[in-house]
Amino acid sequence: MKVKNFTRSILLVLLGFSSSPSFAQSSALLRLPAPPPVSATPKTDWLLGAGSFTAGVFRDATNDEIVLQNGLLRRTFKLTPNATTVGLDNLMTGSAMLRAVEPEATVTIDGQEFKVGGLSGQPDRAYLLPEWTANLTNDPGAFQFAGFSAGQPVAPFAWKRKRHSADLPWPPPGASLALNFRGPNEATRGITVTVHHELYDGLPVLGKWLTVSNGTAGTITLDRFASERLAVVEAEAAVDERTDIAWRTPAITVLSDYMFKGMDVVTGNQVASWRADPEFKTQVSYALKTPCLLVCEPPIGPGMRLAPGETFTSFRTWLVVQDSTDRERQGLFIRHAHRALAPWSTESPVMMHVRNADSKSFRSAVDQCAEVGFEMIIYTFGSGLDVETEAPAYLASVKADVDYAHSKGIEVGAYSLFSSRRIDDANDVINPKTGKPGGATFGNAPCFGSVWGTNYLHKLTNFLAQTGLDLLEHDGPYPGDICASTNHPGHHGEADSQWVNWRISADLYTWCRERGIYINQPDYYFFAGGNKTAMGYREDNWSLPRAQQLIHARQNIFDGTWTKPQTAGWMFVPLTEYQGGGAAATIEPLREHLDAYEGHLANNFGAGVQACWRGPRLYDSDETKALVKKWVTWFKAHRDILESDIIHGRRADGRDIDYLIHVNPKLKERALVMIHNPLPVVAKREVKLPLYYSGLTDAALIREQNGKPKRYELDRDYCVRVPVEVPANGRTWLTIESP
Repeated sequence: MKVKNFTRSILLVLLGFSSSPSFAQSSALLRLPAPPPVSATPKTDWLLGAGSFTAGVFRDATNDEIVLQNGLLRRTFKLTPNATTVGLDNLMTGSAMLRAVEPEATVTIDGQEFKVGGLSGQPDRAYLLPEWTANLTNDPGAFQFAGFSAGQPVAPFAWKRKRHSADLPWPPPGASLALNFRGPNEATRGITVTVHHELYDGLPVLGKWLTVSNGTAGTITLDRFASERLAVVEAEAAVDERTDIAWRTPAITVLSDYMFKGMDVVTGNQVASWRADPEFKTQVSYALKTPCLLVCEPPIGPGMRLAPGETFTSFRTWLVVQDSTDRERQGLFIRHAHRALAPWSTESPVMMHVRNADSKSFRSAVDQCAEVGFEMIIYTFGSGLDVETEAPAYLASVKADVDYAHSKGIEVGAYSLFSSRRIDDANDVINPKTGKPGGATFGNAPCFGSVWGTNYLHKLTNFLAQTGLDLLEHDGPYPGDICASTNHPGHHGEADSQWVNWRISADLYTWCRERGIYINQPDYYFFAGGNKTAMGYREDNWSLPRAQQLIHARQNIFDGTWTKPQTAGWMFVPLTEYQGGGAAATIEPLREHLDAYEGHLANNFGAGVQACWRGPRLYDSDETKALVKKWVTWFKAHRDILESDIIHGRRADGRDIDYLIHVNPKLKERALVMIHNPLPVVAKREVKLPLYYSGLTDAALIREQNGKPKRYELDRDYCVRVPVEVPANGRTWLTIESP
């Protein structure tokens, strides 16, 4: 590897290498308790009370299998004559999800692909019987099982907690299992692959990743790997070949820390795919094209070279196993998993984007933030702040302003643009198709492995450290561009470029997380340390008339919170003209458009969502100040329930009322309903409220705003019907408690 301006120790950290691990063999595991019938299901819904679902690692009575289970999921591993997964059971539904045996992983080293574990000889890949499992045979060409160790999850990085967040543990408690495999031949004898598994308390979520350790005397290249291969029962059967028609796939959502180029779990997925299994000869599909084989692998590479004694660590994946096809319930599973695996995303400070970086403008905005209860101020894009300077006087000036904000109890953040800009031919991403810059996700982009990328990383982290900033708003984080340059010091060429660029990006966010620096990033880097990405909106919609902006904003929040917790998505409210539209689209002067301003305040705070309030000020009169302070105070009084699970009521369409329901069975306020009326007349309606996920079973005490509570009986579907009267172009809210 060309080192140039890099030191070898820094490279090892950036690229995921460490010294070779030691393997602790544990045989003192608890015996597996007598299993319930295969079809038995839990009596408790884990979304209402997860305390009884404790994860553990067990040995079965025959001593040649290990079971990882928590009462919601069970993954079974056979250890002889080689180790691999032989069972994946959804205990929530009583169904066996695994239909056939696959290797635990695959690795391609120096051009040769190897299975890691695995067994052969299954007579029918449609389902798997215990008597078949007992007779499976070993493949001597695969990496061979060499021992295991069991324990508890260990945090991959630290989370410095310094602002309001949900009371969640880090790492999520549970059980871990590491299966160790040795190379099968003389060339690979010193290479060890460790397959790491985790299962968490109270969550139907399985974690997995690989480490590859080079114990040979020479350098090896890890060309490719697949960290997961699961032959899962098909979700549907179709005889005919399908081209433009999407197949229904098994009810497993895959999350990973190798997610980018997207702001949601589907678009951001880069590693998981459902593939055909041509060895599944008894499937209904005549062309053997049913997508029922889950494979998790990087799109390219990693192409990493391991010197003797070095260890490579793969990305992590998490399988969120569903028990229903209901969209809301599936979304709740993903949102709960998201919070557990990235609890820092429950940090959601009330934030302003100040347009001007000069000291006078900045401090004036800080004073306003402190007056109305805002918690953070950000030097927004176009503010004039230069985060890439190392000039001592400039750093000292910014630090003085940051210190001033801190003295007022306000955190401070700064904007930095990375991907979507051009540096020069020597430092930009080189398109593999043309051998020239251009053609990247955003047209042109710098390579993080270039000399410029190294210097940028140093300047950015130095600026954050020297000024005491509390947030990095990183616009255009690395989106997965492949760089064909062979002259960049951080990577060899095309094969390892994506891995290196992602690893440096992820390590930057990890560095921030360990120091309590909040991260806004428009990509799904949550599991590498990021806090928040965009809720999802079209920027030029802010040029529409003010009333239309309010409808669009509520639609965006409704649509953006099916799989993403509301605290993990930011909205945007330009107080001054933005993307055109003139006076009809603009809230400034604020005192002249209090109705629109209040609409945005209620939209966001009522959904538990924080917007980027972009402008030179938050208020321009005592009346405006009182309005902002009223809604901030209201939000903080109900913050716990407003940042709890969202149940989607009626989507905004401008034709009638719309509403969201917040629920939490652990709080005194079991639910809060925010109802909006876009009509020019009072809306008298009866609203049906599904309260199952509030934990209420028989009755509820419901209060409208600050009125007297009234008792309502729940029907057999855990719903109540409540009459409401919503003012014209206004809103109201209901709070719900246990009687």
